[in-house]
Formats: sequence, C-alpha cells, structure tokens
Amino acid sequence: MTTTASPSGGTAGSADHTGSERAETLELSRRRLLGTVGAAGAAGLVAGAAGGAIGVAAAQDGPPTALSTVGSTAVAFRDEHAKHQAGITTPLQARGHLLAFDLAPGADRKAAAALLRRWSRTAEELMAGRTPAADTGVALDAGPSSLTVTFGLGSTFFDRTGLTARRPRQLEPLPDFSSDELDAGRSNGDLWVQIGSDDALVAFHALRALQKEAGDTARLRWQMNGFNRTPGATASPMTTRNLMGQVDGTNNPKPSESGFDERIFVGRDAGSGEYAWMRGGSYAVVRRIRMLLDDWEKQPLAKQEKVIGRRKADGAPLTGGDEHTKMDLDKNGADGLPVVPADAHARIAAPESNQGATLLRRPFSYHDGFRDDGAPDAGLLFVCWQADPLRAFVPIQRKLDRGDALSPFLRHEASGLFAVPPAAVAGGYVGQPLLEG
Repeated sequence: MTTTASPSGGTAGSADHTGSERAETLELSRRRLLGTVGAAGAAGLVAGAAGGAIGVAAAQDGPPTALSTVGSTAVAFRDEHAKHQAGITTPLQARGHLLAFDLAPGADRKAAAALLRRWSRTAEELMAGRTPAADTGVALDAGPSSLTVTFGLGSTFFDRTGLTARRPRQLEPLPDFSSDELDAGRSNGDLWVQIGSDDALVAFHALRALQKEAGDTARLRWQMNGFNRTPGATASPMTTRNLMGQVDGTNNPKPSESGFDERIFVGRDAGSGEYAWMRGGSYAVVRRIRMLLDDWEKQPLAKQEKVIGRRKADGAPLTGGDEHTKMDLDKNGADGLPVVPADAHARIAAPESNQGATLLRRPFSYHDGFRDDGAPDAGLLFVCWQADPLRAFVPIQRKLDRGDALSPFLRHEASGLFAVPPAAVAGGYVGQPLLEG
C-alpha cells in the first residue's frame, strides 16, 4: 500500500503553510529523524555495513525512534584516502538506477562543469542523509540507507565539450560481438549516473533530484532500474544470486587482495599530462543482458550446473569444496573429461583462462514486465569495473563470445563504456581537473 505525504509534510505542519514554511518543516522533520542515527550505534554507520533486523522509522509527534541498521548506514561521497568514487567497491545495494544523459544542443564545457558541480553537491547532501534546498519530500522519513551516486563520462562527452585531445584511449568504442543485439537508443551516452541504495524510495529520491537538476543542460537518453537481495534477508551475509538462481560474483577480486588497485583503478599509467585527471578513477562497462529464463528453467539441474561450472545450491565449483574453494581446472572425471566442461561459463571467464584479466562485477538484476510472447523481460544489468577495458572486459567477452555454454540463454541488448573519474576533492566536483585543467 502506498501512502502520500500531505502538502504540509505529514504531521509536522498545517495545510495553510507558505512554501518556505513547508520547506522548513520538511527539513526540520528530516533532521529530527536523522538525529536518531547515533542511537543506532556506531557499527551501523560503517560504510557498507549490512545486516540486523529490518525496522521502521518515521518522524512522529512523540520521541523519535532509532533507525535500523539498514536505514542508518551512510557511505561518504568522497574518501580522502582511497580517492575513488563511492559505488565501486561499496557492497551491493538492494535497489539501483542506471541513467545516461546527452548534453543538450549548445551546452558547452562551461555548462557541463556547472552541471557536474550541481550534481556533486546534491549527491553529497543526499548520501549524508541531508535534504537539498529544493526537495520533493519523497525520502523524508528515511536515513541515508547506503545511498551512493557515481558519475561517469562517455566517449562523446569529450567531443561535445571540446576536450577530444584529453579523451583516454581506453574509451575507444567496444568492438562488436556476435552475441550483440544492441539497441542504440539504450546504449552509450555523454554522461552516466549510477545510483544505489538499500531503500527504494531513497534511490528514487536521488534519481528525481538529479534528473531535475539536469535542467536544460542535459537530456535523459536512457534509464534502467535494478534490484538485488536486501541486506539482512539471509541468516548471514552471502553472495547474491541472479535471476537464474545462480550464486553470482564468487570470483570477484577483493580490495584486500594484492594488486587489486592496479587491476581496478587507474594508476601511474594515467601519466602526468592530458590523462592525469583519471588517476584514481576506473572504467565501467554497462550491459543490459536479457536472460531467456523460460529456456533456462527447462534445463535439468545437472545441465545447468555444467553450463555454469558450479553447483547451484551453494556456488561451489564442480571440482568440490565450498563456494570459495579454488576451481581445479585440470581435474578430470572417471570418463576422462574435465569435471568443469571446456565451455563452462566459470572456466572461460576465470582469470586463469584470460592471462590474469580481472573484472570487478557489480550488477543489478532487472525485470521490466513481460514480452508479447509471455516471456519475462528480465535479466542482468551487468556493470563491471577495471583499470583498462581493452585489457580486461574486451578479451574476456571475446572469449565468452566464441564458446560460452551460457550464451544461448542470454541476449546482450544494450551496452555502454564510461570513464569514471576519481572522487571530488573537498569543495570541488567530479571531473573538475578535466574540465578546469
């Protein structure tokens, strides 16, 4: 059931308030609620924390109730140590929106800089659980709920802003793959925004705020909405599952591993010249991959597991152990054939099969209703991160394209590649060194 706030912001005021009074009432109510975050405990404020009982918090006339762990968790807009934008190594959130914008005709470098400044300011406010000056009140009763907002730049952004000479070679268009059935209208774009949150209203609130602030500077090109399992929905933290029911993301590299930063974030390779603005940033490949779920669900369990190369129940490799046991790609069965088939998805995508090429997968599932034939229009909003897509995503996808047993059950329908600059410095905005350097 959906409830709608009254024009006065619920219980906080009467219907005859002026616009300024209503805005003040909304802000006071939100601040009063967010003041309870401290009562949730310091552990609830650690970036990316999850778990705990899912509770309900709302601004009432009586004493405020502390937010649950899910609501109180905040992620910093800028990390002065890591220098990376949020939403890359942040744990997966329950709700997500991916959007691409094109700069409007006549919008130049100065206009793009002003937009990114507005967006960065608004994202910082929202991620901290604060209410922007002009607000809709959609997320009035919620805490920050692990909100992250991440900004990226497409290849065409550099042409539109007169910065072609500063476009990195890593933004060269992705090659065509035989499995592609791409919709150009839902691919690429000048600007890319990734929004994630553990609360659907908080995510929508950020989406609406950023879309409004685009104003006359940029026009929405495409939008995709996704979801994951909500933190706390399982007895203990677990790797999420995709819509095929498979544990998805077991082999993801971890920030604690040696060489993680070199593989995922741009380092010294950025140089000190025209590409130095990307040092500490990363490259995001975005793919809308429809799953042919009706066909997949007809396959017997044993067939599904051979296609993936892992057990469906727990994600463990077919060669034995648990989910995190290293897959033995050299192990043969009693029939003399590899236990993990040669065309199994997990084998082909493994770093060991790709000269160490590594991706950080951070996807959302999606469901956009049903197609004319009754099949679900559902699948994966695949987002992966790397320091150089020409050395990571491209060779891995080429290999999958040539013989992945999972390919017959997938349709790649949209694609994009974006340069994601490092986090903004204090008082600055994302992309400032590029636009003002």
